[in-house]
Amino acid sequence: MTDLSKISGLPLAVDEKGRIHFSGGLPAVTPAVRRLADVRDVLADPEAEGPEELYYMYRDVGFEAEKALWKPRSLRYDVTVIPPGRIGDEFMKTAGHYHPLVPGQSVAYPEVYEVLHGVAHYLLQRRKGDGLEVDDVILVEAKAGDKVIMPPGYGHITINPGPEVLVMVNLVEGTFGSIYEPLRQTQGGAYYELLEDGEAVFEENEEYGDVPELRLLPARPRPDLGLSPDVPLYTAASRNPDQFLWLVRPQDFPALREE
Repeated sequence: MTDLSKISGLPLAVDEKGRIHFSGGLPAVTPAVRRLADVRDVLADPEAEGPEELYYMYRDVGFEAEKALWKPRSLRYDVTVIPPGRIGDEFMKTAGHYHPLVPGQSVAYPEVYEVLHGVAHYLLQRRKGDGLEVDDVILVEAKAGDKVIMPPGYGHITINPGPEVLVMVNLVEGTFGSIYEPLRQTQGGAYYELLEDGEAVFEENEEYGDVPELRLLPARPRPDLGLSPDVPLYTAASRNPDQFLWLVRPQDFPALREE
């Protein structure tokens, strides 16, 4: 069992099977389970073998006092756990999705992630208009304590490339529905991360035709957006939820374009 209380700001722990344990009066949440059958259409090899259960999504985690602050602001805090392993040669990953436009605006909702344990590779890609082509693809490696913004307009996939269970949290506008269909139509993201001859490699997804070169960017603090390396995301959002209204009204925050 790995204690996550200090890094998360919540009385949480994770076991070797990737299950979150709640304590200290924190209401327990039953996870939604993403299974192999759910993601075959976004895999490098749709026929590959892998574990039946891939990852676990704990929605709307938190103490009632904090959630009472967040709900009027349409904020939600989630925990996702991705155990290590592979599906065929491909590292364990989420299905991936895009976010819709803010109603009445020309900008999509952003999101922010924080890694609590393990290593995450965040694959971000921006579509050209409403089509399936992409004009920018980014990879951000994040370790425990790192926070990473998913900017408006970028779809994203999370990959666990390491030997440890990956535990991450996210803060997001809590009412919209994610958009999965574009990634299903292209059999996943613009790149797959595979293990070949004992080394991790990124392979272009031929369904996209020409894809931009993969840009590598570091995880970096954004104190202007409420993201500091030494303050857990939960704690920051509890102390001052208004500093995260950029997740709800991104059109009012031009600093998001700096990502």
